Amino acid sequence: MAPENSSSVTEFFLVGLTEEPDLQCPLFILFLVMYVITVLGNLGLIILIALNSHLHTPMYYFLFNLSFVDLCYSSTFSPKMLMSFISEKNIISYSGCMTQLFFFSFFSISECYVLTSMAYDRYVAICKPLLYNIIMSPNVCLNLMLGSYLMAFSGAMAHTGCILRLIFCGANTINHYFCDILPLLQLSCTSTYINELEVFVVVGINIIVPSITIFISYGFILSNIFHINSTENRFKAFNTCSSHIIAVSLFFGSGAFMYLKPSSAMSMDKGKISSVFYTNTVPLLNPLIYSLRNKDVKIALIKTLTKRKY
Repeated sequence: MAPENSSSVTEFFLVGLTEEPDLQCPLFILFLVMYVITVLGNLGLIILIALNSHLHTPMYYFLFNLSFVDLCYSSTFSPKMLMSFISEKNIISYSGCMTQLFFFSFFSISECYVLTSMAYDRYVAICKPLLYNIIMSPNVCLNLMLGSYLMAFSGAMAHTGCILRLIFCGANTINHYFCDILPLLQLSCTSTYINELEVFVVVGINIIVPSITIFISYGFILSNIFHINSTENRFKAFNTCSSHIIAVSLFFGSGAFMYLKPSSAMSMDKGKISSVFYTNTVPLLNPLIYSLRNKDVKIALIKTLTKRKY
């Protein structure tokens, strides 16, 4: 009889980003610095938005949620990733692996829909400025975020549930730095057809639907911008949207490259490199992009620091 989790495997070994001994120390330092900056940057934005009442607008409400998601998202796998650089064998329990997979899926899908909500917010701000306060009411903003987290929970449950049905007979070395879906599928000694179909459908929905929504929003935004007579106002509108476009391109581009392909179409080594972009780079860059390119955030930071001095 099979155990309750239908698997004889009770723990997994995480290979990490690379097995090259000479690269372990430099990569540990690099990713430690990246993680510290990610935590400080996102936590800083959360605190800054919470403390400054003039940032309590729909745009910064979504940015607050994006920073929260990025903070939790990076903390789901970064500590384990760092352990792989300094440990001979980086072990994670079966239940720990499934938990990590669930939260990774939850926060990555959340990010998709938070970015989509931000695109809709920009569309309303630029295309319907007179109705902005009515359309983007607190109730609407709250519902958008609740919908984002509900979609994330549904997707995470689907991914984790389908992995739990697999049987792992003996092979327990995951060729990755965290418990991702595709490396786990390679270890299964039962058919993974249903799982691959589930991944394609769920990831497809959570990448294609937000992407189409974002493209449509920016189609209307660009059309509206081109009708603005003032060059200064046109530049201001472009500048407002550019930060979001950069974040969306990085996250959706690397995510689609990783998951919207058959698992045999590329090696896991290439997959790990692609994963670095949406697991480490995006949460690091988001607070930098939205703070360095945002005048309101800079003013809020100066005011907050000035208050603390007196």
